[in-house]
Amino acid sequence: MIKKSFLVFDFGASNGRAIVGNYNGNKIEMDVTHRFDNIPVFAAGTLYWDILRLYTELKNGIQLSLSKYKDILSLGVDAWGADFGVLDKNGKLIANPVHYRDEQRAKDAESLLKIIPEEQLFNMTGSSIAPIFDLFQLYSLKIHDAPEIKNAKTFLSISDIFNYFLTGNTFNEITRFTTSILYDQKEGRLADAIFYKLSLPKNIFPPILGPGEKIGEITENICKELDVRPVEVIAPATHDTASAVAGIPVTDKNSNWAFLSMGTWCCLGKETEKPLISSTIFKKRWSNEAGVEGKNLFVKNYNGLWVIQQCREKWIKEKGEDISWKDIDRLYPAAKPFKAFIDMDDPAFGQHQLDMPKIVMDYCRKTGQEAPLSIGEISRCIYESIVLKFRYYMLMLEKLTGKKIELLHIVGGGTKNKLTCKWMADATGKPLKAGPTETTSMGNLIMQLKAAGEINSLDEGRQISQNSSEVDYFTPEDSQAWDIAYERYLKILTLSKAT
Repeated sequence: MIKKSFLVFDFGASNGRAIVGNYNGNKIEMDVTHRFDNIPVFAAGTLYWDILRLYTELKNGIQLSLSKYKDILSLGVDAWGADFGVLDKNGKLIANPVHYRDEQRAKDAESLLKIIPEEQLFNMTGSSIAPIFDLFQLYSLKIHDAPEIKNAKTFLSISDIFNYFLTGNTFNEITRFTTSILYDQKEGRLADAIFYKLSLPKNIFPPILGPGEKIGEITENICKELDVRPVEVIAPATHDTASAVAGIPVTDKNSNWAFLSMGTWCCLGKETEKPLISSTIFKKRWSNEAGVEGKNLFVKNYNGLWVIQQCREKWIKEKGEDISWKDIDRLYPAAKPFKAFIDMDDPAFGQHQLDMPKIVMDYCRKTGQEAPLSIGEISRCIYESIVLKFRYYMLMLEKLTGKKIELLHIVGGGTKNKLTCKWMADATGKPLKAGPTETTSMGNLIMQLKAAGEINSLDEGRQISQNSSEVDYFTPEDSQAWDIAYERYLKILTLSKAT
């Protein structure tokens, strides 16, 4: 079979890339054609996404990819699961999208929750109720009488903005829109009561599309600008987590498996047939998101590699030289095991911090622990804490679903850290598969293959992922040491909440 090429754009919260997937009828070979950083901009007291620079990187990726692969059949864009922009009546983007870690929306959340309490919002939507998501930003714009909402004609998520820039067509893709806290996942429609109670505009939302649907071709103007031919744009699962889950190489559908997408954020969960909504689930802060082919993703989102990413930024500034991930990976295994732990869910670790290493040290001192000081010690503290929080939530997942997890799949950029993946198997006592690293891109490609008629189902796509992937297998060892550490960790969590 002649190889067929498809183009993926995967925008993460800290970086992005363009990847060409070459499909031969059995497996996909991936070629990263363009990489770029995603650096937010703090201006006049607000933290923004630099959306136009990101769009420029997208166009660069199209140009570079089509110069290398002349016969690309389609492209698909996925991105992180929060934030949006609005168009005016002339189709112009009114302002840069505000970053989900901006402080203002968190401040405004309190007044929103006085009108609609958190549990009521959860019952209305099944979604994760946190200020980082779209409802809170839309409400913040409203109460500040912002130009974005006064002149809003069309609401678009980040991926949908890029698709609009490319094709001129507007829509909201379902996997991303279910994280907005604006959509009733039980009924499959906008949550009318939310718009009524908060006096939010409901007429600014374009039609909803599903993964694998065609959006349109790149416009003639862009083709002329980039000197490229028209290419079909496909809606994958535009929420990167949903794409990552779609790309997991699961071939035994009868096993009770769970996934962890580990990147800037960690997302632990499993596929279910329908949203799971109850008072217990709300209190434990689990939620639901749309997956592909009508699947529900029952998930828990919590801080992941964000903390170590922030620490690295500070260390680079302090030393005035680059500190690579390889440098960190060389230092932390030599540090003392289980010296100190942090709670990844503590609000301080979810914020943009100018000195995250100090935040880590202060937390450890506050909870009666010996503070880690060196790069290796702080890094080990963070990685061990990610692992222990993973165990904590994995046990909770088993209780909430009433089923023992038989196999764990770790996907995303965090799979490059083999030692941490091994620790996760050891800490949970579960066999674990790690990889592929580019699972999000694989899931994006699978939906493009389906749109092109190359495959008929997600199951076929996951078999292709299995054929194409290098996966590391970890069996649990030395679980006793992690059991002891876990008991200490639980005490730290209790002490942290008390203080």
